[in-house]
Amino acid sequence: MSVFQRQDTPFFGAISGHDLLRLALLSLAALIAISLGIDFLFEANNAPSAVNEASVPAQSPAPAEPLRIARQKIEREILSQSPDYARFFGRLRQILPNEYEAVFDDFAKQSLDGVDVSNVDSLVSEAVRDVRLSNGVLAAKADGPALSHIFDMQLKMMQALAVKDPRLCVDFLYGGASQAFFAFSAQNRQLVADMAIAGLDAINSGRISNIERERPTDSDFDTLENALKAQGLSEAEVGAILDGKTPDPPIADERMCTVGQTYLKTLASLPEPVRLRIYGLAVELMARS
Repeated sequence: MSVFQRQDTPFFGAISGHDLLRLALLSLAALIAISLGIDFLFEANNAPSAVNEASVPAQSPAPAEPLRIARQKIEREILSQSPDYARFFGRLRQILPNEYEAVFDDFAKQSLDGVDVSNVDSLVSEAVRDVRLSNGVLAAKADGPALSHIFDMQLKMMQALAVKDPRLCVDFLYGGASQAFFAFSAQNRQLVADMAIAGLDAINSGRISNIERERPTDSDFDTLENALKAQGLSEAEVGAILDGKTPDPPIADERMCTVGQTYLKTLASLPEPVRLRIYGLAVELMARS
């Protein structure tokens, strides 16, 4: 069964709207699930009070000196609270210095506007999201090792979640949000930072290598689908992992977690040209979502 339908679209050429959904799942949007999840928690903790916003006058730009002081305070707190997150921000400053400056300026402005910026996990998730949206498309042009490492880190995250709780593993697979998932993220900062750094390294590689890859073909996705079935996945399980279909009866969390890991391992085992074409498009879709 082909996963592409030959329909013309302005940007994605032969990929239909339904197939964009499939490819979004192929990219394992869970790569940013931590970012989205912690952002959700962050926003919940900082919900605006019941004030008529229309009656609040527009804020003038923050004065330079208070902004500098606020920024320095936030930088010190992040660097002191988590060596792992300090690694991420150090790499960000090295690779994308302008983005680094913009991220911390934004944190400082939020602080001066009365937003609670004490949650370091939320700040990192916000930075990861901003970098993904502004520069993530470059990662699709990375060399093979850097591009593949993004998906290697996804597998490591799923394996860690499987040990903790299969339900959390499935949450990650589909980008779901739960309090337990947020807690796991905060307790596993090294892994979160390693995932974020893998993305930065791919961006840097893409900027240097600038590899223009062809789009995956029908044959590429047929190869993936057949390989999944060869690993023992049923039609229902393939549909769940590639199309996001909910089978009846539902697949148990333990099994779905295994299916997700099998997907990543199988994708990694495909011939390099096929694998890198799929990886490249998947990362590009994540950057544009």
